[in-house]
Amino acid sequence: MAELQVGDTAPNFSALDDQGRTVTLDSLKGQAVVLYFYPKDDTPGCTTEACAFRDLSAEFAQAGAAIYGVSRDSVKSHEKFRDKFGLNFPLLADETGEVCERYGVLKEKNMYGKKSIGIERTTFVIDRDGKIAAIFPKVKVDGHADAVLSKVRELQ
Repeated sequence: MAELQVGDTAPNFSALDDQGRTVTLDSLKGQAVVLYFYPKDDTPGCTTEACAFRDLSAEFAQAGAAIYGVSRDSVKSHEKFRDKFGLNFPLLADETGEVCERYGVLKEKNMYGKKSIGIERTTFVIDRDGKIAAIFPKVKVDGHADAVLSKVRELQ
């Protein structure tokens, strides 16, 4: 599958959120969507990133954007992560990796000589028409939520 580019139609998906409700991208048309992919619930970088989005969630809402975090963790794991850190946006459980595959964020990782496939921290900003407005690959957590918010504000 070709790598997604700005201007492409964002791939539709169906995933359960941290409350067990089904979310599809098609159901979110008409609003901007921040879809951020992260490796693992309750790990240092992922917690920092989630809390940064949490702290700016009112500004994202004011700019007309909904935030969704996506990882391969279970609904139960997401529920615990959400409750522990007071996250105020949905986390989507992609246990099969299907959503990650559609967005091209599963990459080979090499940790201490051991290779594995995991999520490369990536954020997509999807406009009201379902088109990809921005892609933030290989995200560095510090300042990331602010950069995404700036991009979302450009869509208004």
